[in-house]
Amino acid sequence: MRQKLIIYLLTALLSVLPGFNFLLAQDNSVVVSNKPFTESYILAEIIIQLLENETDLKIEHRIIEGGTTSILHPAIVNGEIDIYPEYTGTAWQEVLKQEEMISDPIELYYKVAEEYQQRFDLTWLPLFGFNNTFTLAVKAELAQKENLKTFSDLALVSEKYIFGAEPDFFEREDGFDNLAKTYGFNFKSVKEMAIALKYPAILSGEVDVINSFSTDGLLRRYNLVILEDDKHFFPSYYCAPVIRTEIIEAHPEIIEAFKKIEGKISDATMTELNFLVDEKRMEPKEVARQFLESIEIL
Repeated sequence: MRQKLIIYLLTALLSVLPGFNFLLAQDNSVVVSNKPFTESYILAEIIIQLLENETDLKIEHRIIEGGTTSILHPAIVNGEIDIYPEYTGTAWQEVLKQEEMISDPIELYYKVAEEYQQRFDLTWLPLFGFNNTFTLAVKAELAQKENLKTFSDLALVSEKYIFGAEPDFFEREDGFDNLAKTYGFNFKSVKEMAIALKYPAILSGEVDVINSFSTDGLLRRYNLVILEDDKHFFPSYYCAPVIRTEIIEAHPEIIEAFKKIEGKISDATMTELNFLVDEKRMEPKEVARQFLESIEIL
């Protein structure tokens, strides 16, 4: 009993000594996690395969139950996981609790990265390249008929068309009311519907315009056109891996690995990757492998 107590006290003492955590980070293992939706699973596999190919690290994929930002952020701060893909808009609003948005997406990225480093000792690695933000989508035929390219274009003819979205979109601060006010939308009518019903509704003609996420694979399936948010109403949600700083201090080769895929995943590419998993029933691991092969990483 006395020996166990001595070991416990020594361990507790060492844990607060400078450099002890740094030494722990040198065990050559990195724990990757992700959120519980298709895009995040794909990105986790890209992270895993990139690190396995470009470093000598041992990679563990750990799924945390629930897996939202409110769960993964404490997990990474506490060292339960080491790296996961996060979105700038989510970090700014949900983690940093900032109400005033920064419209320039790159400025937002650097500000988020600065705050994470100062507050949590976490590092934002290079951006993947895509922005999975809210957007508005219409059928390709309607976009061609009305020459729709931007939200402002849609506003000019909105009185002829029906808008559909899930109930939450009509309650959000960055939702329908303020969006309509910003662009002057005056739709013929609006319909609230479950998320799962939006795409069938626009396909059948029940609605003409829906809100969507810009990299949703269903956009590809239904041949929908996303319009440009030309007044930058919606926050940007650029994605990048977030990692514990002590890990990259111990293994700087991680930064060099991620520089190789910086900016390589466009909105269109991410939409296609999501489509392959959601609609073609491919495994995220295989989709990630094919992507990394396509950019000559593997």
